[in-house]
Amino acid sequence: MPIVKALAMDSADAPFKRVEITRRDPLPDEVVIDIKFAGICHSDIHTARGEWGEVIYPLVPGHEIAGVVSAVGPEVTKFKVGDLAGIGCFVDACGVCEHCRMGEENACLDRTIWTYNDLGRDGLPTAGGYSQQIVARQDYVLRIPESIPLERAAPLLCAGVTPWSPLVRHKAGPGTKLAVVGLGGLGHMAVQLGHQLGCEVTVLSRTLRKREQGLALGADHYHATSDPDTFETLAENFDLIICTVSADLDVDALVGLLRLGGVLVFLGLPPDRQSFHIEPLCMGHKSITGSDIGGIPGTQDVLDFCAARGIAAQVQVIGADQVTEAYDKVVAGQVEFRYVIDVSTI
Repeated sequence: MPIVKALAMDSADAPFKRVEITRRDPLPDEVVIDIKFAGICHSDIHTARGEWGEVIYPLVPGHEIAGVVSAVGPEVTKFKVGDLAGIGCFVDACGVCEHCRMGEENACLDRTIWTYNDLGRDGLPTAGGYSQQIVARQDYVLRIPESIPLERAAPLLCAGVTPWSPLVRHKAGPGTKLAVVGLGGLGHMAVQLGHQLGCEVTVLSRTLRKREQGLALGADHYHATSDPDTFETLAENFDLIICTVSADLDVDALVGLLRLGGVLVFLGLPPDRQSFHIEPLCMGHKSITGSDIGGIPGTQDVLDFCAARGIAAQVQVIGADQVTEAYDKVVAGQVEFRYVIDVSTI
């Protein structure tokens, strides 16, 4: 079994350090990927810092993984050595339950096995993409189109599919008035995807600091939520609102921006319980819902869509020694728009 280098945290407040971890030899239906780039998702930070429950330390995070296939088991038919490949938020599921058959393996009724901070079928802790190599069953590996640079493809495995899922589910397209709350890792992908689908896209951000970037990514309008006139000016205006932020919000104010029959989708996970009034929902036939990542078919769809439309994540590539600092900068909103680790620096 190969021993590879990785970045790990020993506790919630510890810095990253270089470690060596063991990766298993591939089973007959498994693929080995030499990782080239790994995105830093805010979920990595929540998990690593113990903000989302129990953590298996030492922890090697990372579920936005892009690299090159270096070995395949004898039963693998979907990949060959040299293919560009990626892994997202999970590495296994039962594959036979109702949800898996629907292409929603992320909601497996048996058990979704997450890329890190979980136990694999061998009973050992899973380790993510802040490492030189990863092994997974071929059914949970994504094809990365050659037209997308690997560093810009990596975030699509989470930050791309997460807004893609509700856009497809709610049939966003020409004629849809879409609002995106927050212009971070998820938000900047929601803007690009919504624009390419033909929506009229509005960004709602705390300030106008990223206005020029938002417009360049395809937004038609950009408003600051700190402006008290924004919610009055945009009342009853949107068919679909995708909220990407993880902070506590005035849910009633967002609902007030929806048109008759409009839908507010939460992608971010605020730390506290949220509250809202029911009457505006009933009177306006409005809905509040949430959305998780996406299954393998949806993730492959967004990769292929981005390749066909010439879009991808906007990234800042960093080295292994910068990851601890990068976590603090993500929390402070000081990244535009996704940090991606050059794994060769580990």
